[in-house]
Amino acid sequence: MGKRKIINDAVHGFISIPNDFLYELLQHRFMQRLNRIKQLGVSAMVYPSATHTRFQHSLGAMHLTSEAVKELRLKGHNISDHEEKAVMAAILLHDIGHCPYSHVLENIIVGNIRHERISDILMQQISDEMGGQLDTAIRIFRNEYPKHFLHQLISSQLDMDRFDYLMRDSFFTGVVEGSIGSARIIKMLDVANDSLVVEQKGMLSVENYLISRRFMYWQVYFHKTSIAAEIMLRNIIRRAKELIGKGQKLFGTPALLYFLENDINATNFASDELAIEKFAEMDDADIIASIKVWSNHNDKVLAILSCNFIDRRLFKTSSVAGETDRATLEHLAREKEKHIVSQLGIDKCDGHYFSSYQIVENDTYNFTDDKIMVRLSDGSISDLSASSSILTPQSLHYDTRKCHLCYYQA
Repeated sequence: MGKRKIINDAVHGFISIPNDFLYELLQHRFMQRLNRIKQLGVSAMVYPSATHTRFQHSLGAMHLTSEAVKELRLKGHNISDHEEKAVMAAILLHDIGHCPYSHVLENIIVGNIRHERISDILMQQISDEMGGQLDTAIRIFRNEYPKHFLHQLISSQLDMDRFDYLMRDSFFTGVVEGSIGSARIIKMLDVANDSLVVEQKGMLSVENYLISRRFMYWQVYFHKTSIAAEIMLRNIIRRAKELIGKGQKLFGTPALLYFLENDINATNFASDELAIEKFAEMDDADIIASIKVWSNHNDKVLAILSCNFIDRRLFKTSSVAGETDRATLEHLAREKEKHIVSQLGIDKCDGHYFSSYQIVENDTYNFTDDKIMVRLSDGSISDLSASSSILTPQSLHYDTRKCHLCYYQA
């Protein structure tokens, strides 16, 4: 216990690191890398104070998991010290597989692989370094451990990950509609049939949590200006990779260049030790430093995109009304592209870098995921959507899809 620490967090107050094992994980280079990755990617271009990090979020999620374990123990559920350490380790490390700028560059830096899979690979490497001490944590993370409710604390529709990111993102963006009462929901948690349930008297807090999450997606995560910035950032990396593929020499940090020069994807990432090491070296600074240099590159497409991203001259975003299919959106984007190609004096084949579309979907409640179960006053267990008078099937599926056309405009 010589390394026991107390960390003062802006959202939760004092967070305790209760043992040497968790402190050692906190100090690991894979974990410290998250200090250099912004939680909300490019959202600071819309909400300037949203510069908080994945590291802060992971700490907060670990703290909430500790509080949930305490509550479940008080209600008579057997959670051993080993299981407590394992579930706290699993959620502390759950985001170590994020690319720079978080979700924005997922499947761009490493092709066709989700950050959860990369987290799994990196957690296994840490466990190997520590003589297998993370084996139980990894089983919980993969939902392979006999106590399913421990996995639900990490990943479900009522997990500690979501609780923390809603509270934290609401706090740092200033979007008060995202504020939730996580402490009350945790107090209302219980376990039935190896699954988390919420006592009926906590239903109002859960309803508020779901509605707040919906607001945050529309106001922050799917903000149209953020979408424009995300498309630009992805197109910059795609263009850089295309130029390198054609034999051009490009500036880049060693970590970033490894992924630009090699086709790293879900098939070969786990078996490529150098790719794993380079990934663990890469953070937001690698991306932004390279883009700053690329803004003066002799390739016009890369230079314009990079310069405009650095100076926040973002694509214009127009919402497309109605039930628009992808073919229609593609046609609209290509029509915009014709004018842009002429305006910029670039090759027609490069116009797609300056005109694109994105469809975003925001489901308040997912009927195919682990459902949120409520213990009613008579002791029976019911799906939240069947028990709530607010979260009806009609309200849950209202206004869930938006289409945006994003394009360069001088």
